[in-house]
Amino acid sequence: MENNSPNFVRTIIKEDLESGKHNHIITRFPPEPNGYLHIGHAKAIILNFGVADEFNGETNLRFDDTNPIKEDVEYVNSIKEDVEWLGYTWDNLFFASDYFDEMYERALLLIKKGLAYVDDLSADEIREYRGTLTEPGKNSPYRDRSINENLDLFEKMRNGQFKNGEKVLRAKIDMSSPNINLRDPVIYRISHTEHHNTGDKWCIYPMYAFAHPLEDAIEGVTHSLCSLEFEDQRPLYDWIVKNCEMQHTPRQYEFGRLNLTNTVMSKRKLRQLVEEGYVDGWDDPRMPTISGLRRRGYTPEAIRNFCQEIGVSKAYGTIDSQMLDHFVREDLKLKAPRTMGVLKPLKVVITNYPEGEVEWLEAENNPENPEMGSRLIPFSREIYVEQEDFMENPPKKYFRLFPGNEVRLKHAYFIKCEEVIKDEEGNVIELHCTYDKETKSGSGFTGRKVKGTLHWVDANHSIPAEFRNYQPLIMDENPTEEEEEKTFLERVNPQSLEVMNGFVEPNMKQVNPQDKFQFFRHGYYNVDPKHTTKDNLVFNQIVSLKSSFKL
Repeated sequence: MENNSPNFVRTIIKEDLESGKHNHIITRFPPEPNGYLHIGHAKAIILNFGVADEFNGETNLRFDDTNPIKEDVEYVNSIKEDVEWLGYTWDNLFFASDYFDEMYERALLLIKKGLAYVDDLSADEIREYRGTLTEPGKNSPYRDRSINENLDLFEKMRNGQFKNGEKVLRAKIDMSSPNINLRDPVIYRISHTEHHNTGDKWCIYPMYAFAHPLEDAIEGVTHSLCSLEFEDQRPLYDWIVKNCEMQHTPRQYEFGRLNLTNTVMSKRKLRQLVEEGYVDGWDDPRMPTISGLRRRGYTPEAIRNFCQEIGVSKAYGTIDSQMLDHFVREDLKLKAPRTMGVLKPLKVVITNYPEGEVEWLEAENNPENPEMGSRLIPFSREIYVEQEDFMENPPKKYFRLFPGNEVRLKHAYFIKCEEVIKDEEGNVIELHCTYDKETKSGSGFTGRKVKGTLHWVDANHSIPAEFRNYQPLIMDENPTEEEEEKTFLERVNPQSLEVMNGFVEPNMKQVNPQDKFQFFRHGYYNVDPKHTTKDNLVFNQIVSLKSSFKL
């Protein structure tokens, strides 16, 4: 699905090209390598790469690696993989750390212009001096240091002569500004930490708010697209570009970020889920990370179509997570072969079927896509059906197996429940049924009709498999910001994962990780790439078959 419907970003870019303001568009996707990307980042990726592709521009993948304490090469590699998996290729690969020398020179320029100073206040004192939304800030007692003193102290900061937190470099703007971001923001801090790219060359690092506009300007980015929470920082962005006397003047544009029900979109909270063992790593299929969605079985096409459908606006909003599931179903319905799997098996013995005989029945692979052909499935005296497909004392309008009732086996025959076998505790462990050989599927039999159709697998030829079904990771669909902060871990759904051991058709023996199937009546499933081995098949439920969501 390609969606070129108007949005304010496309409109701005089109007008800039037509007016001659720009003759070439450059966007960038600038993740911090301090965690794995999530579905919200997917929206930003699709927007940045998509508009650049549409207008024959280019997109830089740039890692904003200005905080070595939280960053790791693992995250760099995972981000590259995610961008490529979504279907995009960057024109240039950059790191903020590529520009540390130039950033340092620009900071010196600000000092020489009297627009930056070294401050000795602690972080808590800086916060106290900054004031509030209703009260102006107070000048630091170190704000009026001479240019020479600031140059000397900043050089000593670079040379490692001070401890972490002992001094910072602040921009000198306006402590009474109604925009708190302009109240002398910190632009450099001391951190005696080895950097994954620059090693121990630096012990001072630029703050994100200082580094980001410089990176855009250095790269000649024309349209710096970011989420709405950065709107209040745009005056600082512009101030830095102007006063650092950058050759290129990028412009920042903000859009509403993606929020989904029943999950969280904070790297900090996602990391907490990982580190405290609530999930099986960043790529747990319950996580909204791109790697988690990939492992679960979501397709890049579905994610792109979903992001294009929700569009780009300047408004905050929360999207029903079922909408994303809808696009997964739409993408898979013609791609995924149909098959049968029994998740919670109950043995059925067909007492009047010849012992030792095996019959191979033909079944279409996808009735909605005849080009996918058919397969042969074995049928014999012993099969498995789902435990939930039998009730000894059923309610009215229950059309599956119960004593004396007849049902159809998908692709096979009618069977009738004749006897129920129980263990010593009274649990049903086996059913004895009879079959009618005249009712074979495809034979044209019209003698009578039954209302229930069950899926099944042959007990003697089936392959053991583990099935993992998922519910939303987070309960409560749309909590307030205050509720979310207070009860985040309390809202983790203890029933978000159900693991079952069942059986699949024998043709599934040759499946590969990331192969996708529709299991009759259960939903779409993906072969788990992390835990599947030659002798242990693991299937992750991607989505159920039906949803109440409608576009």
